[in-house]
Amino acid sequence: MDILKDHINLFALGAALVILVVTLSMSSSLFKAMREKTSGGTLYNNGHQFDGIGEFLNNIPTGWIIGFLAIITWGVWYIFFGYPLFNYSQIGEYNKEVAKYNQKFEAHWKNLSAKDLEQMGQGIFLVQCSQCHGLEATGLDNTARNLVTWGKEAGVVETIKQGSVGLGYQAVEMPPIEMSPEDAKAVASFVMGKISDLKHTNNPQLVQKGETIFANMCASCHGADGKGQGGMAADLSHYGTQVFLKEILDKGKKGHIGEMPSFAYRHFNDIQVQALAHYIQSLQGEE
Repeated sequence: MDILKDHINLFALGAALVILVVTLSMSSSLFKAMREKTSGGTLYNNGHQFDGIGEFLNNIPTGWIIGFLAIITWGVWYIFFGYPLFNYSQIGEYNKEVAKYNQKFEAHWKNLSAKDLEQMGQGIFLVQCSQCHGLEATGLDNTARNLVTWGKEAGVVETIKQGSVGLGYQAVEMPPIEMSPEDAKAVASFVMGKISDLKHTNNPQLVQKGETIFANMCASCHGADGKGQGGMAADLSHYGTQVFLKEILDKGKKGHIGEMPSFAYRHFNDIQVQALAHYIQSLQGEE
């Protein structure tokens, strides 16, 4: 078996067998003592008794002390000299191969056109994301997030109306905000046109109005610059960007609908994340 060719795995298997043997041996010894050994020795005289049961005045067994010191010694060795430091690991080798492949991948595809990025992102989406978000990214009748509106002004308006439960890996939550549709649209225009690194809005005429509303109703948590005041609220400068998407892919996300697991195990490189973000931004829905 390939697993036995890695001496780290052999070490772990051997340690597990030793632990199993010691556990069975000690359990057998204790059960035997419970059946055969009679009580004896000097009892504490300071009231350590209850309902006829007393506490013996016995020293700690020497074997316990030796075992305790041995475990501490082994733990120090394991942390600083044992697995996984300074040893071959199949997982480590795999991670190195992935990093090497990603370097070649990014070097080969670094000059993609916008159309090529969109096509690559669509391919990644269909394979990795469409099972939950649907082939058209509309969320399969609200079973997952509608990505047609995510990262755009419509997504900001939705968040204003229904609030946000945070990113899952952060404890930040936002309640729904009472705001007229016109004001919400203005705030969304300001967020996407001035705060988000995308710097794009379909309603530039509403940006100034949205800035005033944002300062009165949103800046207390998000800050005047919308960057979240060091984690007090979400950093809106990353909303809809590759940076935000990569963070969600790596850490997962909770929402009103359900929870999206982490995709860190997929080892998406920067070009793939950029392509996926480009494809999501290309999706057109109702504003």
